[in-house]
Amino acid sequence: MNGKQHLRKMVFFALAGALAFGLSTPAVQAVAPAVSVVSQANLPATAVTSNAIKVMPINQAKFWQGQRFDFEVELPLTTTEVAVTINGEDATKVFKQDATITQYADHISYRINDVSFKDTGDKRVNVVANTAQGAIRKMANYKVVNEKAQKKAKNVILFVGDGMSMQAKEVARILSKGMSDGKFNDVLAMEKMPHMALITTSGYDSIVTDSANSASAYNTGNKSVVNAMGVYENSTPDPMDDPKVENISEIISRAKDMSYGMVTTAAVTDATPAAVTAHTRRRGEQNFIAMDFLNRKNPPAVVLGGGSQFFLPLETPGSKRKDNVNVIQEFKNKGYQFAGNKTELAQTTADKPILGLFTLNTMNVYMDREFLPENPSVLKGFNDQPGLLDMTKKAVDVLEKNPNGFFLMSEAGSIDKQLHTMDWQRAAYDAIEFDQTIQWAQEYSKAHGDNTLIIVVADHAHGISITGTYSEQDGKVGREAVRVYGDAGWPTFIDANRDGFPDNPDADVTLAVQYANAPDHYENYRFQNEPTSPATAGKDGLVIANPKRAPQGARLVQGNLPTTTGETSEIHSADDVVLMAQGPGSEYFHGVMDNTEVFFGILRALGVDGNKDNNK
Repeated sequence: MNGKQHLRKMVFFALAGALAFGLSTPAVQAVAPAVSVVSQANLPATAVTSNAIKVMPINQAKFWQGQRFDFEVELPLTTTEVAVTINGEDATKVFKQDATITQYADHISYRINDVSFKDTGDKRVNVVANTAQGAIRKMANYKVVNEKAQKKAKNVILFVGDGMSMQAKEVARILSKGMSDGKFNDVLAMEKMPHMALITTSGYDSIVTDSANSASAYNTGNKSVVNAMGVYENSTPDPMDDPKVENISEIISRAKDMSYGMVTTAAVTDATPAAVTAHTRRRGEQNFIAMDFLNRKNPPAVVLGGGSQFFLPLETPGSKRKDNVNVIQEFKNKGYQFAGNKTELAQTTADKPILGLFTLNTMNVYMDREFLPENPSVLKGFNDQPGLLDMTKKAVDVLEKNPNGFFLMSEAGSIDKQLHTMDWQRAAYDAIEFDQTIQWAQEYSKAHGDNTLIIVVADHAHGISITGTYSEQDGKVGREAVRVYGDAGWPTFIDANRDGFPDNPDADVTLAVQYANAPDHYENYRFQNEPTSPATAGKDGLVIANPKRAPQGARLVQGNLPTTTGETSEIHSADDVVLMAQGPGSEYFHGVMDNTEVFFGILRALGVDGNKDNNK
């Protein structure tokens, strides 16, 4: 059988999907398409550019030399002939693989899995198709790079302050460091890093992103769509068969034998930690993600955070699995130590991998763990939770045992979650805890010869703003107690024990924090001892302000989100976020950069040879 005959042969997509990065794909019903793959010379040069053809990866994609990905072209059902070339050469010859042609209900797929560009430079994809409506064309331009840092890093710690907009960071600085005579007494540890950049956050489907899409950009160097990680979105309904893009954990494992791990105050299967490893169109596939940690060729050495509900068998109270697989036991069977609380985590050793799950879902925030532990409705029985610093220290203890170095992602997940609920005080205390963890990492790197690239960045922003102060000292309440300009003065937060956290989150003169994109809600600017959602669904299904959030003096604020979309919390904004970095390779970050550049800055610092494969 010659190459052209093989290309015309139908190969079911279930087999093709299973080839990519070791992930299995459910079988898909398809029929043999009546389309021939031909050379471009056989098709008219007058073809018109058409969006009826979809090329994945998309136009302007950028790859590290040797980085692996799935290549897919979607064609109209009426296609009879197609030619796919890269820099004028047939794609199958460039990738040294035959293509799989599959017909679905609404399109035809041309796909070559698990490919890479072995050399650097510009790549132009050209697709020409003969259809019943005439000849059509689509092009995509790629760039393949491999750069070397001025000094090579051994390790990388990527700190993600989920939702930590510049204003959220500033709130943390005000509360933690204070001000005198109009000047800050100090800045945050992260703000002392020598290199800084503004990071744009949009995905390729929307100007406003979510945590999955943005974390995926950091981990793959490629854009994706809302709710997706490690993939480009194709047109099939299956969330597991989309074209995949190799991520940091995969490339450093196979090319450098490095170790990696994830630490988070959210669930370990939540978007940001999951994006370190997962390839799925739908971030909600958390049952799959929990098992997928173990199904990889090179599993993570450390996984610490919340989210045990996706690891416990269905018959266990609190489980959200759809089967009776005990994923915790599966980890233990693979040699992992397990910790279910802070005490057990402290008892683990650094010579074996660790799985630590400390709550059913998101871990409690610093405020509720350290300031309000007597509140049983908040802690819900999980009274011995580690903090982000505890988990990060333990993760490094394990990861540093690898002489080849490590990559660690450490996430303060509830800066985002508390801003969603319009609880800026809880968000600020988590941001301060985040900064203290970063300070420890800076000291760790200094003690080890400054061999660690440390990056601090948010994945997206929230539309909050500090407009002045709020004070009821003269009897005014609500809107009338917001002080602006010269009347604002200074907030009166006090940190008598100098632990970096205000002793009272509800100072007499507090901050007036306003929200740009919120539902209808009640606002009195004061700290909520027990957190509540800002809005809820009314009897007619429309979003209304939550009456439980209407204490004395609160005013009803008309939101600016539609009441029909079900958004009961404040939502993300499209604002740029700030990146701060230090250590080998940190000079890469400056000016305004796309979020995908974080990936390339990391591989550049590590000196990764993407063409190398130690798994063979």
